[in-house]
Amino acid sequence: PGGPSGHAAVGWRWVLAQNAPVVLLDEPTTYLDISHQVELLDLMRELAAEGKTVITVLHDINQACRYADHLAVMHAGKLVADGAPAAVISAELMRQVFDVQVRIMLEPVAGTPMCLVEKSTRPQAEHG
Repeated sequence: PGGPSGHAAVGWRWVLAQNAPVVLLDEPTTYLDISHQVELLDLMRELAAEGKTVITVLHDINQACRYADHLAVMHAGKLVADGAPAAVISAELMRQVFDVQVRIMLEPVAGTPMCLVEKSTRPQAEHG
């Protein structure tokens, strides 16, 4: 349970068999349990280490910081920040883009930025 479906497993085998220089992934960790997410993201890092370009859309900012060499942060269809995770991630950016108040720490294993969400800063809708 929680692992890749048969279709997903076939898809990954097909992608790897192509030996393409560029791999594009749109939310590849969706519907995967944590173990399979880590396995997949570790595989993507290995492909990058082999010289492939890996472009991935992730909505988990902590996964993005841990696995990406370069982040591009989009908001309302516009690029608002890009660069190395440590240079891009800030409490102000998280508030502006995601409407959350965060504490930024270093992830203890990888030493990358990690966001601990403290609360939402999204204005509450008025109840009438």
